[in-house]
Amino acid sequence: MSLDQLYQQIILDHSKARHGSGLAGTEAPDGATTGQSHQLNPVCGDEVTLRLAVSDGKVAQVAWDGAGCSISMASASVLTELAEGMTVAELHEVIDSFREVLRSRGKISADPELLGDAAAFEGVARYAARVKCAMISWVAAEDALNQAA
Repeated sequence: MSLDQLYQQIILDHSKARHGSGLAGTEAPDGATTGQSHQLNPVCGDEVTLRLAVSDGKVAQVAWDGAGCSISMASASVLTELAEGMTVAELHEVIDSFREVLRSRGKISADPELLGDAAAFEGVARYAARVKCAMISWVAAEDALNQAA
């Protein structure tokens, strides 16, 4: 299996089995500070509402609800899996790196050591119209993180 095929499979798997999806039915952890952000891409209709809970300087929970293309939903799922347990500073670093890769138009390679499965979205950077799809949940997470931290 090539790396491109592996990345495609990661995106397909996460778009079907959405980690962290179900915000409406999920309570925030006791004692955690939370932030919540709703983001909409009016061009394509992707929509995400994401709540992030921080406890003792670490991301205790990411929960979200959304509707949209497989890229936007998979990106939210990957973000959830990656972010939980990170410190606030680590998550900011990961968000910044993800943004840099996606805005590079394919000129910057993703660091899988830092981005984990989010490196699968590296190919999206070559398609300007899809960058917002992959970024929508990350923008929501950054906003929620700034509220909670």
